[in-house]
Amino acid sequence: MLLPTNEKQFEFWALRRSGVPNITIANQLGISRQAVSRALLLMDQRIESTLQEMAHANQIAIDRINAERGILLGRSIPFATAAIIFVSRKHGVQVWYEHDGDCGSCQRYTECIELLWDYAAELGIKIKKTADPTKMAEELFEKVRELA
Repeated sequence: MLLPTNEKQFEFWALRRSGVPNITIANQLGISRQAVSRALLLMDQRIESTLQEMAHANQIAIDRINAERGILLGRSIPFATAAIIFVSRKHGVQVWYEHDGDCGSCQRYTECIELLWDYAAELGIKIKKTADPTKMAEELFEKVRELA
């Protein structure tokens, strides 16, 4: 299932995830608080369904889901390692596996660092600056586990 990141419901969800109260969202957009609440309930269902579908497609046994934060924690069955699926406003739905990468020789080095910084910023999480995306991911996902 594709998440419509350009729809108003997703915008409401992203605002709430960043800590904006429903009443503030309603006031900013000139709509009722009830309309915001209904939209958020529907979006939470879509987020949860998307996370579950991604887990199923990637053979990840689910431990916990937090639809309001867009986080699924689980364990990859074929890779026998911890896995996290998360919703990023900028990067869509991402699946990450716990591993020790050889980041220095990886072609996706810059892309990984950008994604980790963007996702941390979306959640309002501070992570240490380092040149090692594996270390950044470990720190970020440890903090994400506390949110889930």
